[in-house]
Amino acid sequence: MQNVKLSRKEEELMEIIWQQEKVFFKDIVDAYPEPKPAATTIATLLKRMQDKAIIGYVLFGNSRQYYPLIKKSDYFSKHVKGIIKNYFGNSALQFASFFTTSGNMSAEELQELKKIIDAQIQKKKK
Repeated sequence: MQNVKLSRKEEELMEIIWQQEKVFFKDIVDAYPEPKPAATTIATLLKRMQDKAIIGYVLFGNSRQYYPLIKKSDYFSKHVKGIIKNYFGNSALQFASFFTTSGNMSAEELQELKKIIDAQIQKKKK
């Protein structure tokens, strides 16, 4: 995946496309909460995202069915890695420390996180 950065509005639109996987323009418009952006705004965002090779489409008559060209997990993983590099000296440990102390996590959430970490430790030991 190339170094793609989406604007906040593009991320909102991608969220709809990622959720639906294959979606027509009308369904995209319907999926937006009120107040919905103008159809021309959505069309402009779609065009920009096509130019960035983030989405593709298939023509059905005069209608386009849009689909993602990048996985949500790949997109966000790349950006989290960038945050860790740029703000935490490329240290996942510093990021995790910040996240757990500043994230207002409940005891239950921290316990769940501990289980995930313990499972990863066991995998690494094998």
